[in-house]
Amino acid sequence: MSCKPVCKLCPNLVISQAVTFTGGNLEINLPAGSYNDCEKYCIVVAQAIPDTTTINAPVYITIGTGTTLYPLTKRNCAQVTAAGIRTRTRYSTCVSTSATGGSFRMLGNPCCAPSNNLASIDGGAAPAPATRGAVSK
Repeated sequence: MSCKPVCKLCPNLVISQAVTFTGGNLEINLPAGSYNDCEKYCIVVAQAIPDTTTINAPVYITIGTGTTLYPLTKRNCAQVTAAGIRTRTRYSTCVSTSATGGSFRMLGNPCCAPSNNLASIDGGAAPAPATRGAVSK
């Protein structure tokens, strides 16, 4: 089957207007408009990711000239970091709103994103020192 030479794009295909690294966050700016709750949007990151971006920078979405930051989350609700985003790539997302804001949740996992999971957690307390004492039998 051959590709059609002319075809319509999905109305929910959104191409980013800008990608910036500001205040330790990677911000992807989308065109102004209303993004509906539970609606699927395919976001294309069209601009280059700034060279100064750190790999652990959280990724946020801004809309138009607004300053509100909407987190881009993985499907398990964990924050996406800059290590998981590539330029010229399409990401399927679903908008999730709440009484105070919202987020863009990925429908799949970001490609080639390293797992930043810690091997263990200790609550910030220093480990208990080893004691030398009687050996139990």
